[in-house]
Amino acid sequence: HLPGTSEEVAPPVQQCFMVPKKEINVVSDMAKWKRSQAYADYMGFILTLNEGVRGKKLTCEYKVSEPIEKLVALLNTLDRWIDETPPVDQPSRFGNKAFRTWYAKLDQEAEKLVSAVIPKHLADAAPEVAVYLKESVGNSTRIDYGTGHEAAFAAFLCCLCKIGVLRVDDQMAIVFKVFNRYLEVMRKLQKTYRMEPAGSQGVWGLDDFQFLPFIWGSSQLIDHPSLEPRHFVDEKVVNENHKDFMFLECILFITEMKTGPFAEHSNQLWNISAVPSWSKVNQGLIRMYKAECLEKFPVIQHFKFGSLLPIQPVTS
Repeated sequence: HLPGTSEEVAPPVQQCFMVPKKEINVVSDMAKWKRSQAYADYMGFILTLNEGVRGKKLTCEYKVSEPIEKLVALLNTLDRWIDETPPVDQPSRFGNKAFRTWYAKLDQEAEKLVSAVIPKHLADAAPEVAVYLKESVGNSTRIDYGTGHEAAFAAFLCCLCKIGVLRVDDQMAIVFKVFNRYLEVMRKLQKTYRMEPAGSQGVWGLDDFQFLPFIWGSSQLIDHPSLEPRHFVDEKVVNENHKDFMFLECILFITEMKTGPFAEHSNQLWNISAVPSWSKVNQGLIRMYKAECLEKFPVIQHFKFGSLLPIQPVTS
């Protein structure tokens, strides 16, 4: 089940992995994170959605509630702002400074955008929930984007579930309608402002920018009658099926952005194509996500905690 609802809104979100001037014990901080209610709720949310989209196509029919429509409208607004904020001429190839102008608008309008999604009786939650939205689009100083920012958007959706805006029967729409639209906007940001990958492991990483669509996308393909993991490196298969499956949409984006043999620029994905079944791919990606994203200090040090996703030890 999705994490329980809570209408209590306590102190503002805090950044609990702030690094003081003296050296800190990273291991103990990471242990505190893995024991926290935030970690339990976040992973519970990810795994619930993983089961919710199992064997389902992006193009299948599913319920679209009013909050889902409002979230899509919010993302459409972010998309429109990109069109209104073209990149500027600058000497450096990457990290176009126009992103900072775009981000400043989000920073100013985030609470208003969130308030349009949640009902009036939950208005006090808007400032806390808005923090995760602002964290989810990349860093305005470094002009980069990575899996930590993606995790912030998942946390944003998780918070909306915890306060009861999104419900259990919204599961498919959360992934197929909202998260998929979020991916489209992030790809547009990455291309328009030439954003740097945050914390990229290069050829040893799964992808420069995203991780969750590979998890949920592999779940979509479990028990598919004809598509096997070995097929996703076939350009023809990807072109014919990417509109139905999030995993293949990710592969298409990679091949559009990178040149050269797939085995060289995306070695980890190439290795995954040798796994015999999508269920094993899915299980392996979940383990990899925990190890390479949620349990890596450089990625998770910026995660924010508050009353909805607290750092306190898990109670249930």
